[in-house]
Amino acid sequence: MTDSPADLVITGCTALVHDAEERIGFEENATVVVRDGVIESLTAAEPPAEPPPAAEHIDARGQVAMPGLVNCHTHAPMVALRGVAEDLPTEEWFNDVVWPVESNLTGKDVELGARLACAEMIRAGVTCFADHYFSMDAVASVVEECGIRAHLGEAYFSSQGPQGRERSLEFALRHRGGAAGRITTALAPHAPYTVDDADLAATAELARAHGLPVHLHAAENRDQADTSLERHGVTPIEVLARTGILDTDVLIAHGTGILDRDLPVLAGATGRVSVATAPRGYLKFAWPTTTPVRALRDLGIPVGLATDGAASNNSLDVWESMALTALIQKSTTGDPRWLTSRQALHHATLQSARAVGLGDTLGTLAPGRRADLVLVDLTGPHTQPVHDLAATLVHSARSSDVRTTIVDGRVLMRDRELLTIDVPGVVRELGERMPALLDRSHGGRIQEYDT
Repeated sequence: MTDSPADLVITGCTALVHDAEERIGFEENATVVVRDGVIESLTAAEPPAEPPPAAEHIDARGQVAMPGLVNCHTHAPMVALRGVAEDLPTEEWFNDVVWPVESNLTGKDVELGARLACAEMIRAGVTCFADHYFSMDAVASVVEECGIRAHLGEAYFSSQGPQGRERSLEFALRHRGGAAGRITTALAPHAPYTVDDADLAATAELARAHGLPVHLHAAENRDQADTSLERHGVTPIEVLARTGILDTDVLIAHGTGILDRDLPVLAGATGRVSVATAPRGYLKFAWPTTTPVRALRDLGIPVGLATDGAASNNSLDVWESMALTALIQKSTTGDPRWLTSRQALHHATLQSARAVGLGDTLGTLAPGRRADLVLVDLTGPHTQPVHDLAATLVHSARSSDVRTTIVDGRVLMRDRELLTIDVPGVVRELGERMPALLDRSHGGRIQEYDT
């Protein structure tokens, strides 16, 4: 430890920590020292009369310091489509509204949507998001400007020809390590039902050759699994196995259609497999199943929390995803002891960091980890009294209780004030572009949903 002033010191907080067995606990009266974007120390004792010297000091009495949330699968620019396709079955949602509208997207639409999405996520305590969309150069630019962390992939369909896959690779290589290391990248085929086996196999080869992970949708719902079996005799997960995708580091979005026959296939994967669950959208679409979190846990597969895009989820609130995941797992397993609040917090922290390939640098407050953390105010009437702090965080606190959001040691929101994004300006400019974006009179769409 050096004698020079730290960049940031946080005093008086209660810190959410993990022990050597990754059990979650809480340290009261904690002091967190941040230097060069990294947590230098976390100590728990009565706050000193004078905090350690630092360029910036935050008195966090009455607040919990915890790792920033990770949105493990979203389409950030789709906040521009929030609420445009409501109360529809999945096929109509895609074919009648969303994919026709997305055929109008410009880079400027994507940029403004990403800017608004980053503002929403920063205010909700999200410090990193995994994005899977189009015109991703614009998203990378927004990430660099606003200070958040992101895992980005340029999505493609086989209907685009080999150029789609090539653009996905070119984007991943060009932006890997961007924004002073805050950007990581992935290859991003859309899904087994829109990307053929040849393209998936080629993607797997590219991933291995260039040391890149893969981020895609697969077995999103039970209908997709049933249709794949009927048409091809294999499940979407088995498609990923036979094309080599499961031999890469792969993040699978949703997985509510994962069948019992898929579990040994996933267990036999030679790559690092993770799954992202976004339960609110599954409820909205009335899908009959949800992500089999317990079965995946038994296989040692990390399940990270996600929101999907705001066109289906209506928000980018990972805090809500955490509570819903816990509640839905209790309901679907018929066991009130699963998920517990501490298990839900583990999914929201270390498991989510692992899901996006950052488990060695994020997900826990400990010396040497990147200083991505949030301060949560628990002084409100809806969070008092506190008998079980984990339960209070999961089931009583809300994303609006996040007071301060810090990424790489930089304060992006202080006392609910965003410091890096002009929200009114973004909303105004995005609103002016809505008529052109929402025009469906051309009758086109970027893709066909047929599963």
